[in-house]
Amino acid sequence: MFITLKPHTPHYENVPFEVPEGWQSVPVSELFCLNPKSEITDATSVGFIPMACVNDGFSGNHQFEERIWKEVKKGYCHFQNGDIGIAKISPCFENLKSTIFQNLPNNYGAGTTELVILRPLNIHAKFYLYLFKSQWYISEGTKYFKGVVGQQRVHKGIFTDLQIPLPPLAEQYRIVAEIEKWFALIDQIEQGKTGLQTIVMQTKSKILDLAIHGKLVPQDPNDEPAFELLKRINPDFTPCDNGHYTQLPKGWTTIKVGDVAIYTNGRAFKPEDWMHEGLPIIRIQNLNDNSASYNRTPKTYESKYLIHNGDLLFAWAASLGTYIWNGGKAWLNQHIFKVDPYPFIEKQYLYHVFKAMITEFYTQSHGSGMVHITKKQFENIKLLLPPLEEQKRIVQTLEQISTKLDVIMGSL
Repeated sequence: MFITLKPHTPHYENVPFEVPEGWQSVPVSELFCLNPKSEITDATSVGFIPMACVNDGFSGNHQFEERIWKEVKKGYCHFQNGDIGIAKISPCFENLKSTIFQNLPNNYGAGTTELVILRPLNIHAKFYLYLFKSQWYISEGTKYFKGVVGQQRVHKGIFTDLQIPLPPLAEQYRIVAEIEKWFALIDQIEQGKTGLQTIVMQTKSKILDLAIHGKLVPQDPNDEPAFELLKRINPDFTPCDNGHYTQLPKGWTTIKVGDVAIYTNGRAFKPEDWMHEGLPIIRIQNLNDNSASYNRTPKTYESKYLIHNGDLLFAWAASLGTYIWNGGKAWLNQHIFKVDPYPFIEKQYLYHVFKAMITEFYTQSHGSGMVHITKKQFENIKLLLPPLEEQKRIVQTLEQISTKLDVIMGSL
């Protein structure tokens, strides 16, 4: 292949890196036709591609909307099957929004002017698509951004004058085949990783289910039965009707959620209470998202709203869930219960029970935009209560298994 070099802008004139023997380093403009125009009849169906239809990352995939050429021939870029499109605006450029157009209706298309179109000249387009997605190329492009933040675009020279490597054509094909072989392997690993993560989560769920039904650890005949413990603490205690729990594990009993703990709803803080200093106010979004910012207050309120490390919380609105708080002293906002278990139930055991029962809590909830479960409904739900000593063994076993599963998850 014979290449005729053209003059190019000074800041791109140097060869970026040493190329292997048999390769050349040439300006982009020697290998591509920049932003070509199409001449086709107005009634022709074509593919229309806004930026949202170009996938980011390494896949190089795109989608299109079918339009009539008359509707899109003006005010948009033109392209055809086999052309490369590269986003020139930030952050789409850094997010690797680039593609080789294919399967366009009648071979032609049009799209957002934020795409630069490069038509390959006797080269393997896919090799250069991968090059344009490389960290080196992205770094070169971001050196010469123009415009204000949020509307920055790369310098035109990155698509014309930048020196890029030109391997022999046969080697371009071999390189692409090797890249795609490794990408396929990486995809398999990622799919396997996702599958293993799902298995780990399902395993945790199954273990919790076994735990709350008395099938995780063996019963010990020396344990004081839960019913006797409850009667000893409260002589007036009356157990729930076992209903469909016809075969309870030995020593277990049924009890309502409302009879295992005291539930204190958080305070209804108002915007005027929020400040930038003082103790944090725990809202539901703070429980669901570690990165969510906290509202704070330096004021003092009733001690029942004060939360400490190790306290058990239950969010009963928006996103139901149970949590052990470990964020230091804080105030509790409304829509969250502080849960103070009675002496006959281990706090950590109740935490695990509530996690296992989350589907049932949602079943009893109301609302479409902001789901919630009323305190009465919540407290009337039944749970199975094992002997206190068995609760401790269950918690110990759950934590041992959970630690091992977390190690597996962390290694994926």
